Amino acid sequence: MEPERNADAGAETNTATDAEQPPLSFDSLAALPLTIERVSTSRLSRDTSSGFTRVTTEITLAGEGVEGIGEDVTYETDEHDELAAYGLPDLTGELTLESFSNRLADLDLFPTAPDREVFRNYRRWGLESAALDLALRQSETTLAAELGRERDPVRFVTSTRLGEPPTTDRLESLREQVPEIEFKLDPTTDWDESLIARFEDSATVGTETVRILDLKGQYEGTDVDAPADPDLYELVLESFPDALIEDPGLTDETEPLFEDEAVRERVSWDAPIESLADVEALPWEPDWLNIKPSRFGSIASVLETIAYCEDRGIRMYGGGQFELGVGRGHIQLLASLFYPDTPNDVAPGAYNDPDVGEGLPPSPLEPSAASAGFRW
Repeated sequence: MEPERNADAGAETNTATDAEQPPLSFDSLAALPLTIERVSTSRLSRDTSSGFTRVTTEITLAGEGVEGIGEDVTYETDEHDELAAYGLPDLTGELTLESFSNRLADLDLFPTAPDREVFRNYRRWGLESAALDLALRQSETTLAAELGRERDPVRFVTSTRLGEPPTTDRLESLREQVPEIEFKLDPTTDWDESLIARFEDSATVGTETVRILDLKGQYEGTDVDAPADPDLYELVLESFPDALIEDPGLTDETEPLFEDEAVRERVSWDAPIESLADVEALPWEPDWLNIKPSRFGSIASVLETIAYCEDRGIRMYGGGQFELGVGRGHIQLLASLFYPDTPNDVAPGAYNDPDVGEGLPPSPLEPSAASAGFRW
């Protein structure tokens, strides 16, 4: 697999070679000193374009006159209610970033067992990202400086639903506001030839504006589970020939659609990826991965997986979890450092509002002046 080969999904490949980048490892951050004197939480809530009210919790770790902030992106509102009611275990003390991470590995961060086990990673990431922010700020340094990377402008797409019945109306409204914006869409079984015709007939929203199609065939036990549908898969593979195909469900009926190497090169994985071991367990070596740091839980696990992908030429893009607070900036910063030129699903939060507003920022996002901490 060649790291600089053409990216079929309309995503330019970062042309930096391995020789131009320092080796990536958590070792660069592990010894950062960390003083935690106080822990607090703040609940956030917002209606979304996907028709549900998103609730998250910002977690603040404070010490030596500065604060580090992370975001718990657990999806069940009841889990955030419990967190607000019962709080977190005692996390104060004089530590390093590594010893804090090791402490979290031994703690149960939920008053009662969460609805889904991956939520444990989501909450741990909220705390680890807050600790990283605090440690960097206490040392008056940045993540880019510690890892020897540059912050580059971040190309992004916006993820949205097409309604019931599906239409291109919202896409056209977004393109009126931001003419160059591209999309990540979730195909459903009510997509048909008439919808494809609307894309083909549109003056502003052609099939080429769709960079990622998320089939959600790898989800289990969630509200967005989508059983593998060979007719739908065939429709989108043929109708959107330049789009990445994320998380197909592989069954006896759908697997033949992915036997061709050219099709496999378009496949990306998201929901199954919570560690490097999950990457290595995929049915074939991937060409693309959606990196959602909250799925991994720890900073060390995220960096280990990114390093593996860089070494093997696996292309990456950032994925969002409807973050409402600092978590959005965290995924934008990681995209800026490691995969800025790919179709990152890290659009600013205003793109998730139910109504298309004015003044939406265009892609790419330009980095602001660097400040200490894990900040965008």
